[in-house]
Amino acid sequence: MSLFPFPFSPRKRYFVPLPGRAPLELGERTLVMAIINVTPDSFADGGVRFDPGRAVEDGLRMIEDGADILDVGGESTRPGAEALSEEEELRRVLPVVEGLGRHSRIPVSIDTYKAAVARCAISCGATIVNDVSGLQYDERLAEAVAETGAAVVLMHNRGRSREMYREASYGDVVGDIVAELGSTVARAIAAGIRRDAIVIDPGLGFAKSAEQTFEVLARLAELCSVDRPILTGPSRKSYLKAALGAAPVTERDWGTAAAVSASILMGAHIVRVHAVREMVDVVRVADRIRAAARASARDIQS
Repeated sequence: MSLFPFPFSPRKRYFVPLPGRAPLELGERTLVMAIINVTPDSFADGGVRFDPGRAVEDGLRMIEDGADILDVGGESTRPGAEALSEEEELRRVLPVVEGLGRHSRIPVSIDTYKAAVARCAISCGATIVNDVSGLQYDERLAEAVAETGAAVVLMHNRGRSREMYREASYGDVVGDIVAELGSTVARAIAAGIRRDAIVIDPGLGFAKSAEQTFEVLARLAELCSVDRPILTGPSRKSYLKAALGAAPVTERDWGTAAAVSASILMGAHIVRVHAVREMVDVVRVADRIRAAARASARDIQS
């Protein structure tokens, strides 16, 4: 039985290899992944970064604010969103990935489920593929990740954006997520992706009701059994309305801060957020609480 004080979860250290650069060191402190939506219809920021120059400029500012990873996405994955063509997605994201790669030193992630987009983004400097489908939408994506040596975030999801809530039926939501993510990891490894290059994401709000999403956050530590680093994306999502009411999306950052803290205390290695400067402060405080919990555990054990 762990002596790590409740409600804090132990957090294993991992080194995730990245092509052409030092590996991500995960576990000692929480990393902040900054969201850069290059879409005209982003639910969270109203499409303010649809212009590539603005997106690059904002990404560089996010680095100054403390971001550890920049996550660039060209297709909205909000419930009900329409799928985007490869050509249009590439037109949106490649100038941004290339610009950030040229002017920044931190890893750039491409938020896509399309193999062709992933390959092109990696050739332009991306080193991580953030796949909301968990290798379900494009059967070529696993091969693309394996051949390029990129790291990959595999998110738990069911169904496409337009019908995902129809799939939100679980016997035990966390137990089912753990089992399905375990199968996804096994499928990725069978396709040639290195196990140590895989990060898992429980998919907060994706094919999950608000109540199920809060339960996932409360039981996040159970994902440790998959033995891969954990990323959560709690930022500004609609599940927060269950607690905050009808607050506009841009006024959900206090609620997001609570979910970010819970994620970290329950064992997340990376948090994916919109408001970088504010959430970096949240992460630093939560990490100090974790450090104090570790020190208390050592004192008890000695």
